[in-house]
Amino acid sequence: MTRTHTLVDSPYGPLMLVATDSVLSGLYMTGQRHRPADETFGQPDSGPFGEVVRQLDAYFAGELTHFDLPLHLSGTPFQLSVWAQLRAIPYGETRSYGDLADALGNPGASRAVGLANGRNPIGIIVPCHRVIGASGSLTGYGGGLDRKQRLLAFERGAPDNTPLGRAGGGA
Repeated sequence: MTRTHTLVDSPYGPLMLVATDSVLSGLYMTGQRHRPADETFGQPDSGPFGEVVRQLDAYFAGELTHFDLPLHLSGTPFQLSVWAQLRAIPYGETRSYGDLADALGNPGASRAVGLANGRNPIGIIVPCHRVIGASGSLTGYGGGLDRKQRLLAFERGAPDNTPLGRAGGGA
């Protein structure tokens, strides 16, 4: 198992891309909760990330609404099922933790869905930012609520008055 990484810029701050055997296995934001230690990301190498960067650039330009990339997701069977549900949430839409629990056939698992959502290793591409509280409120996001709010507004086509500076974003 070979791990490599590269750092790319985005309107939401630097993104650390990690590949396992040349397949995307991580996308982490600066200051992200549950972000592994950088020394676990392997050697710097931008080679495996050409298509990932192309699709991210198209997404941030508002030209791509669905990522089509091979992913190397590593987690428990329950986490993998939650992350699959995240990928099914359409661009510009949201679902509650309860909605995801219902879709998994386990309506009492909202809290467990939230925990799995928070451990998502491939933010943005596996769109955990599209999950909100039952009341419609923005709840936890490993990349910070400011980024979550900005990502949701971006996907809805709302103007973002936050200075981007290509390095911004809270938390």
